[in-house]
Amino acid sequence: MTETRDQADTRRRWITLAELVAVAGVVIAALTLWTSWSDKREARDNAVASAQDEARLDASGEVRDNGRSILITDERHDIREARFTFPSALGIAPQQPAGDPAMEAAWIAKPMLKLTDGGADDRTGRVPVLAAIRYWDGDRERQASAIYDLVWQTQGRMLRGRSFRLTGLKLRQHGGSVAALDRLWTHP
Repeated sequence: MTETRDQADTRRRWITLAELVAVAGVVIAALTLWTSWSDKREARDNAVASAQDEARLDASGEVRDNGRSILITDERHDIREARFTFPSALGIAPQQPAGDPAMEAAWIAKPMLKLTDGGADDRTGRVPVLAAIRYWDGDRERQASAIYDLVWQTQGRMLRGRSFRLTGLKLRQHGGSVAALDRLWTHP
């Protein structure tokens, strides 16, 4: 029996078992290569994210001396120094304590008492403050800035006017500038 030309063309178009196994092998190899590359990329991204999380400053405030100051601390890093900038409307020059990185109530007491004069004696409020902090991450020095809300309280006293004290510190946003600080300021 002889083949016709159409039958020979049809037979040549069929995929043999060997060709099918070869194509399946190429597909499996490509999938394995893609999976390996994807796993390595994910591991690298996780390592970078972990390193960034470890390096990020998570500063918090510790109220000291019955509200006379708030010490800036971070559990993972040694804070070297800090510079605090207040809203321009308060007329307070930027402060950079020489010792511990702490915000002092005395820096803002007079302007805040003057702004809240004539109202209730017992008041609470917030003042945005820009903190530029230098700290150690292992053996590498880093810098971070953020805008915090400095929480304050006034209380009336029998014969001596009102007292002013700091009661807390809350992160408002990472980063920031003096212009952003001035936009966030609202009169108490």
